[in-house]
Amino acid sequence: MSFRRDFISKPIFAFARGAMPAMSDTEREALEAGDVWWDADLFTGNPDWSKLLAVAPAMLTEEEKAFLNGPVDELCAMLDEWKINWEWRDLPPEAWSFIKRHKFFGMIIPKEFGGLGFSPYAHSEVVRKLSSRSLTAAVTVMVPNSLGPGELLMRFGTKEQQDRWLPRLAEGADIPCFGLTSPEAGSDAASMVDTGIICKGNFEGKEVIGLRLNWHKRYITLGPVSTLLGLAFKAYDPDHLVGQQEELGITVALIPTHLPGVEIGRRHLPAMQMFQNGPNWGRDVFIPMDYIIGGQERLGQGWKMLMTALAAGRGISLPSLSAAGAAYAARTTGAYARIREQFGISIGKFEGIEEPLARIAGTAYLLDAARRLTCAALNQGHHPAIISGIMKLHATERMRIVIDDAMDIHGGKAVIDGPQNYMGSLYRAVPVGITVEGANILTRNLIVFGQGAIRAHPFLLDEMNALGEADRPKGLEAFDKAFWRHVGHSFKTMFRAWGRSWTFGLFAPAPDAGEATRFYRQLSRYSAGFALCADMALLTLGGALKRKEMLSARFGDILSELYLLSAALKRWQDEGRQKEDFAALEWCMATGFRTIENRFAEILANLPNRFVAVILKFLIQPFGARVLGPSDRIVHQCAQLVLEPSAARDRLTSGLSAVDDDGGIARLEKAFRLVTAADDVAKQMRAARLHDWKEAVKKGVITQAQGEKLQAAHEAVAKVIEVDDFAPEALSPIYSEGADVHQFFQELGEQRAAS
Repeated sequence: MSFRRDFISKPIFAFARGAMPAMSDTEREALEAGDVWWDADLFTGNPDWSKLLAVAPAMLTEEEKAFLNGPVDELCAMLDEWKINWEWRDLPPEAWSFIKRHKFFGMIIPKEFGGLGFSPYAHSEVVRKLSSRSLTAAVTVMVPNSLGPGELLMRFGTKEQQDRWLPRLAEGADIPCFGLTSPEAGSDAASMVDTGIICKGNFEGKEVIGLRLNWHKRYITLGPVSTLLGLAFKAYDPDHLVGQQEELGITVALIPTHLPGVEIGRRHLPAMQMFQNGPNWGRDVFIPMDYIIGGQERLGQGWKMLMTALAAGRGISLPSLSAAGAAYAARTTGAYARIREQFGISIGKFEGIEEPLARIAGTAYLLDAARRLTCAALNQGHHPAIISGIMKLHATERMRIVIDDAMDIHGGKAVIDGPQNYMGSLYRAVPVGITVEGANILTRNLIVFGQGAIRAHPFLLDEMNALGEADRPKGLEAFDKAFWRHVGHSFKTMFRAWGRSWTFGLFAPAPDAGEATRFYRQLSRYSAGFALCADMALLTLGGALKRKEMLSARFGDILSELYLLSAALKRWQDEGRQKEDFAALEWCMATGFRTIENRFAEILANLPNRFVAVILKFLIQPFGARVLGPSDRIVHQCAQLVLEPSAARDRLTSGLSAVDDDGGIARLEKAFRLVTAADDVAKQMRAARLHDWKEAVKKGVITQAQGEKLQAAHEAVAKVIEVDDFAPEALSPIYSEGADVHQFFQELGEQRAAS
């Protein structure tokens, strides 16, 4: 007999068991999908930095490097984003053939099934490079390698299914898509009305037990050209042909699109991006049971299967595209700000430009650091569901910010569309990334902290499992152990958070990391404060916390910042502590610390239990939020990273497509090289108060060769500043070729006046 268990834990167990809200099947399956990794360390309040620094950086094999420098570059050379979006409305046929022939759709499929067998990092690098050339191509390639039939077959398919379908997917004989979203169910997949009724039917001349499917899906990428549809639906067994249960739950199956009853709809047009996307329907489509991914035994397990696959895929594709977008914005906007002059000086010298430029450069550094760290975890076999959610949410949201900044700095150059506009397509595509693979609003308000608190907390999941145990004595025993370990942990966390906060992290644990050591100390401090506040919120609110979405979102923001800043520190260490990059790291830390402190202040101001809020404020934030963000010095130094040619600029923007043509990017890069090379000549001209280089040559201020160098730079800049224009008939069928537009409008005005 245990006195503690029977007289203290037992009444707490009874109360908590009655108070714990019911958990839906989809919630439980989402919690069980994937695993935890560095996020669990952050939740302890005392992260082990040696564990993080010991993680092997994500690296490419020689074969993967050859693919990036060979087929990927060749594919990039085939792509013209303006023509894809505004003339062809699709990838050109030769690009489709090339993608299939070189197995771009089979990057994640093992070699034994004819795929490339690439690592998650190689997959990420391919998406990164393609994204900097054509978003249509990037999305086309990323989808079959993310959430789709291939991933699900590899994880859950039967041997027969794998042998049959994976080789066809790898070689492009089948083009896959996955149907999850329906008009009635977007983020709330449990409300889908797509059904599969278990019954007997004829299939290929034989009577078999199978499912009769009816569905309506929309927003399905590759749907209009798909030959193999992965489908999510709710399975029912009204005649009890496979068991006693009637409602079996969400199930996933393979549907060859040539089957009778399958209807492929016309194309959607997602924000003027021309990747194939559209709706589809199924009307009384009959499939045998062995078309269920994993076979009959996987009936009803579809949601868990999908969440498990998404736990990995969501951490690769869209974060890679977003990190590429940020790096692309840094490279192009830095170059443009350097060559564009206003009031006689480069606009990059204006502090008003430096601030958004530093934000672009710092964000590019941060996102790629987090991308690499997440890929390192995936390379090691982890499937960190919460981290994948953080990555998708924050990568796409921060991409939105930096692309807006890039548009502001470019001004009219990025507003006027045409073949020379290298920003317009990316700007239009931003909402697509934010919307797909889990809406960001839902992810921020419900998932990052809501699921993270249960999965990554050292004891909470054990306590919840004990409370849900059908065998009460067994549940009480497990609860007693987990609960008191939790109590001990909370007291340690309280004293740890108190001490670190009042000493401003001076004695918090940190590795010897040179100039960055102080940043580790602050993250150790904030991690302890986060763990304490999370415990107190869970204690005082219990299950009601999941309805406090704004509080949950703020906790999620802190957890996200802790992860992203950890990644930035890891990148700094892995790259050899490059002194030139330190300004970007400082910017990331100052910006992240400001967000963390502001979120703490907001949590403490809004926590319903005011007594606990006052105690927490005394312990972790007695002087309020004190970090103001990056100083003007840091902003200036961070902006300089992209304003001059340097190894630091190349590191910040590595892995992007470098296809050389006469497009807008090539013109920009040429002008950037010429302007920076002629900088000394330009300074001599300004010092002499001369504007005409020929006059400067006559006066002996510069040489003829220097003058010609300056002239070449001016001409190159003029080519960049040019924007596209079009003949009226090229934009509208209203006008015939050679028509007098002015006369047309004059006649139109006369007609209106007469009427």
